[in-house]
Amino acid sequence: MAKINRAVVVAVLAAGALALPGQAQAQTVSTASASLGSADLVVNGEVTQAGPIAACDVAGPAAGASDGVDVGADTEFGRGETSCTRAGDGVSSAKATGQRFETSVLSQFGGPTIRVRTFSAECRTTTNGSSGYVELGGVSGFTLPQDIPPNHTITIPGRVQGDPPLAELVLNEFTAPTPPDGSLATTALRIKLFPQGGPASGDIRVGTASCDPYGG
Repeated sequence: MAKINRAVVVAVLAAGALALPGQAQAQTVSTASASLGSADLVVNGEVTQAGPIAACDVAGPAAGASDGVDVGADTEFGRGETSCTRAGDGVSSAKATGQRFETSVLSQFGGPTIRVRTFSAECRTTTNGSSGYVELGGVSGFTLPQDIPPNHTITIPGRVQGDPPLAELVLNEFTAPTPPDGSLATTALRIKLFPQGGPASGDIRVGTASCDPYGG
């Protein structure tokens, strides 16, 4: 039986969230959204775009599902679903859960085929911030660390020494504004093609979720 490599990581943003006057806080409504992923690529002059796939939002639609999506000839998202909710206490949450992502877009340049058997990304608002959580399991084409810090980056080297890198893989991509306002966005896996330039550009995002306690 094949060994399944799995890593789970939690990232929290609460301290330093924007403090609003009492009246303004009463008028704000938390927001949350999620998707199975997206792609925006240019490879050898050919543009390929897709997504957000099976997107959900607390403003609607509250859920999304996909039986699988082919992105060009080299990338495939398997089955997955998303859900976005806002509870009676005003807390919003969003989650994307998918399986069997695969891309061979780097193969023509001498790179690996990247596979992820299972993935998820989710977030939840708190009183004055947000928390985020991602999970990756059963990967190949790169090494999955036991614990993934935010924005853990893996470089896929060029075919021969001295060539620019083929891609950067960002695991547990975690973004928040500066100064912090309590919002965050997290992506389980982001693949950036030829970050230093080359015959391809753009990126693929696998599993995304965004939350904002003061969304509007």
